[in-house]
Parts: sequence; structure tokens; C-alpha cells
Amino acid sequence: AVRSIVFKLTKGDAPDVTQMNARVREMIAEALKADGVEEIYFLGDKKAESIDIFDEDYLARINKIKLPATKIQLLQKLLEKAISDFKKVNQLQGINFTRRFQAIIDRYNERREDDVLNGEEFDTFSQEMTDIIYDIKTEMGTWADLGIDIEEKAFFDILAHMRDKYQFTYDDEKMLSLAKEMKSVVDNTSKYPDWSKRDDIKAKLKVELILLLHKHKFPPVANDDVYMGVLAQAENFKEHHMSALN
Repeated sequence: AVRSIVFKLTKGDAPDVTQMNARVREMIAEALKADGVEEIYFLGDKKAESIDIFDEDYLARINKIKLPATKIQLLQKLLEKAISDFKKVNQLQGINFTRRFQAIIDRYNERREDDVLNGEEFDTFSQEMTDIIYDIKTEMGTWADLGIDIEEKAFFDILAHMRDKYQFTYDDEKMLSLAKEMKSVVDNTSKYPDWSKRDDIKAKLKVELILLLHKHKFPPVANDDVYMGVLAQAENFKEHHMSALN
């Protein structure tokens, strides 16, 4: 496939860099079409919205791609979409996955500049990216074990994070109950179609959430940083949840 692409690019009059890059993109997309994974190359376009990036068969087809750099590029596109979508629901865990992903990309780019990667090294990077995809899939299913939905799990996660970060004691069962109430408050306050343009509604939501946290004694001793961290997740959820509904 590589020899074929090089031959086509160098045959006849040599194109300029812009034309060459565009042609490479076209030919890679054509090559991927035969493997049934060409949709990934257009992630972000409407035609790719139906892609199930966690499908086992889909990932298996990607892992069979023989061009190492192309495989990594496709996995990178998959992860960018997966993390972006997940972060809209669960900001905290989305940020954690972003950090893991960025660390891999940084190492990949550094090594690629210093020397040529061998097949084993390409496989290592590919596997690390694939592992994150599977970890996101696993994380998306953890809410069921807790008896809550995926959106309530996002609030539970930020509560647990704040508890651990500021080292105070708070029972998990109480946090589960609080997470459910928080989501309910956000849903009720965000039902107005023009909420994003009304500062009074935004202020009302913040007040109601802080009062709810205070009612449940979370944290046991008032802490503005804890409140702000929880409110950030609520604002993130509200923004993307309502955008999806509209």
C-alpha cells in the first residue's frame, strides 16, 4: 500500500505540498474503505455520528491495519471523540482520561522526532491507546453497579474526588443519595429554554446546589473550594445536557 501511494504521488509532474497532503488523505481514506473503517477518517462530520467506537469488531478491524502510523492516527481520532463525548457527561473522569491520552501522544511525538520507531514500539503505543478506549467503556458501565445512571455517576465522582482531595470523611451511600438529588436540581433548574441567557437562573442553580450540599453536610465543614469544584461539574453537565436536548 505504501509503495502504491508513493508511486502515484511521484508519477508525472510532482504536486506541491498542499496537493500532496490532500492526495495522501484521499488515498488513505480509499485504502481504509476496504477495511470498513473509513468512517473514522471523517470523525466530527455528520456521516460519522453513528459510529460505535466501542464496538469490538470495529476495533479489531482497526488493529488489523498494516500501516502502523495510520493505525495510531485512527486510534488517536477515536480517542479524541470518545473522551470529548464522555467529558460532556463526566468532566472529572474525562479530564483524567485526557491526561493519560496526552501523555501517550507526547511520548509518541518525542520518540518519533528522535528516531524511527520499530514495529514493536508502534504496537506498544497502539495497545496503550486501545487500553484507554476499553477503560472508558468500562467506566461508562460502572454506574449500573452503584444503582444510579451515568449522569448521576458523574456527580458521585466529583463528590468522591472532593472528599478524597480535602481528606474528610463522608459515607458512599450518602454521596449516592446526594448525587441523585444534585442531578434532579440541575434538571429542574435547567428546564427553561433560555436558561443560558439568564443570569438569574444560573445564580438560582448555584444557590440551590450550595444549599443542598450544606443540607447534606458536604463537606462537614464549609469549604468554598469544594463548592466550586462541585459547581463546575454541574455547570458542565447542564451546558452539554441541555445542548443535546435542543
